[in-house]
Amino acid sequence: MALASSEAVLRPLTPPPLSSAAAFNRILVAEDDPLYRRALNHFLHGQGYTVHMVNNGAQALEVAVAPDGPRLIVLDWIMPGLYGPEVCRRLRQNSAGRYQYVLLLTSKQTAADVVEGLEAGADDYLKKPFNVHELLARVRVGERTLKLHDGLLAAQEALRFQATHDALTGIWNRRALFELLAAEVERAQRKSTALSLFVIDLDHFKRMNDEFGHLAGDAILHEVAQRLSAAIRPYDVVGRYGGEEFIVAAGELEEERALQFAERLRIAVAATAVPNGRATTNVSVSVGVVTAKAAEGYSLEKLIQTADVALYAAKRKGRNRVETAVL
Repeated sequence: MALASSEAVLRPLTPPPLSSAAAFNRILVAEDDPLYRRALNHFLHGQGYTVHMVNNGAQALEVAVAPDGPRLIVLDWIMPGLYGPEVCRRLRQNSAGRYQYVLLLTSKQTAADVVEGLEAGADDYLKKPFNVHELLARVRVGERTLKLHDGLLAAQEALRFQATHDALTGIWNRRALFELLAAEVERAQRKSTALSLFVIDLDHFKRMNDEFGHLAGDAILHEVAQRLSAAIRPYDVVGRYGGEEFIVAAGELEEERALQFAERLRIAVAATAVPNGRATTNVSVSVGVVTAKAAEGYSLEKLIQTADVALYAAKRKGRNRVETAVL
């Protein structure tokens, strides 16, 4: 499963919500005949729809491709400027993942005409003159189709989220983390820029689990992950390495700035007590830091091993501190 490019924002995402009911209650009607236009506007308003009415194909396309354009669209076939099928074709070429349901109104009667309209991108067609109740039924089919489409997309995104994020903390899981770290190493080496890696371990986590219970330990892990995520830059990487350990990767930091960055992470966790489900407890982390300079050849495995050496030094020296190691 492909992840976002390391050039893009790498902060963990949250699953998208389903579209609101209002998203399916707006309808674009493109009709050049003033009688049909008034009748459609009056009827659809009466059925509770918010109607955006235009009288030519160019206006219809402009409204439809807008970021907040209606997702239910009724197009007349023959209009000034652009015919309905041409609007359909251009709309499908510019959909950008946001599906819109198109009902094509036509006075054409042959099967070949209907096929042409559907192949242009229309979802359904209705021959003129039409019964308004049949029109309403077909519009409601469009609503159901859009809701089903959005539901499937939301389910797909939820599965993607579950596959790449740690269920407890909500940040990148180990598999996704290593994929992103590898991309960061490749980017830093390709661009000849520095890359800093921070291995972060909760201090005395076993003791907290024993004292407060595993549910409290889970709450502490979640809160620490959120604090680390809030303390990094939008384009940095943070993920759960395993157990009570986390990894952060940050590009283009020289050694002194990397130490300052690590100290900021440490303080973000230790500054205030952490909720543990029943009360609060003071929590600290030890941080091991390594910075790979632009000219150095290195692997991700070597970076992690070196940061681990620094982390163990921080533990030996009393915990709740930052130590660095040379690659």
